[in-house]
Amino acid sequence: MHSISNDELIEYVEAAVFDYAKEEKLKSNEIKYLVERIFNAFRGYDVLQPLIDDKSITEIMVNNHKEVFIERNGETTKVGIEFDNEQKLEDIIQAIVSRVNRVVNESSPIVDARLSDGSRVNVVLPPIALKGPVMTIRKFPANPLTIEDLITYKSISREAANFLQKLVVSKYNIFISGGTGSGKTTFLNVLSNFVPTDERIITIEDSAELQIKSVPNLVSMETRNANTEGKGEITIRDLIRTSLRMRPDRIIVGEVRGAEALDMLQAMNTGHDGSLSTGHANSTKDMLSRLETMVLNGAELPVSVIRNQISSAVDIMIHLMRLRDNTRKVVGISEVLDVEGGEIVLNPIFEFVEEGETEEGEVIGELRTTGNSILNKSKAQLAGITVGSRE
Repeated sequence: MHSISNDELIEYVEAAVFDYAKEEKLKSNEIKYLVERIFNAFRGYDVLQPLIDDKSITEIMVNNHKEVFIERNGETTKVGIEFDNEQKLEDIIQAIVSRVNRVVNESSPIVDARLSDGSRVNVVLPPIALKGPVMTIRKFPANPLTIEDLITYKSISREAANFLQKLVVSKYNIFISGGTGSGKTTFLNVLSNFVPTDERIITIEDSAELQIKSVPNLVSMETRNANTEGKGEITIRDLIRTSLRMRPDRIIVGEVRGAEALDMLQAMNTGHDGSLSTGHANSTKDMLSRLETMVLNGAELPVSVIRNQISSAVDIMIHLMRLRDNTRKVVGISEVLDVEGGEIVLNPIFEFVEEGETEEGEVIGELRTTGNSILNKSKAQLAGITVGSRE
């Protein structure tokens, strides 16, 4: 049988449902529900499809075929939907991972994948997951947030945003840190869209999520897991190394988690200024020590050498936090200075100052300048840009 188009399938489904509806005297909303449900069972993601289509939902958490939670406006709630059985959920998982050439099975039960709209998908299968297949979908907006959106949401001040825009244009190497769900990828995307349109960008990610709209000369690469024979794996390290031969003006690495931190720092140190990346940490200082640990995974170097590498490669550290009221904010922007007395010295330029909270529990505070100016102005001067926290 030849594969039929979505339009043809809809026609078949509607015809069948209308016949059934006449006999059963169904109402129009019941007919609409049945048509969508049957179509989604064939071509969509079954009972998940309405949740995926709902723009207000930011996260879908499938704990097993009977238990589905969502996150909306920062709040997590259970929804009253379930899959017919465990096999149906597993079929949907296989459909998702196969579309992006990933494999998940009993011998390789954990995988990261993505949907066609860029949403990030993580899957864990039994026997690792004890209650049945687990799937977590992190959704991204169709229209990525802009710096103006972040200013409106009070995630960053206009003053700090203008400062960062100048730094990106001037090719400072910037590293973004933050905890889970603090908005690192979103913020990386916002900064990436400050890159001048005449530059060539190479993006490197575990699962492609960045949505850079402003730069036409853009190459996006993502890692590949090993196949069932344990061969064919392409890591972030492999991609950073090959990107250096692709004449990049800038390299953007979605997130560094391990030994690839060494390759990232070496790229920043060998003339690839303006590079951007993110990492998982609870503070800027914590991120610096995590970077040290990651580099040690890649090479047995003395800590003093690693700290010198970090201080000469990274110019600016930005730290994000998800506050207790579920808002995501930039809480610190620091310049990375030299190593003194064996420690990397930071020059804090902006810091979030909390002033209390409203009766509804909303955190009151703002990102303020510390009064310190950026000390390393050479990149800005080369770009003909005046940069200081107050300009």
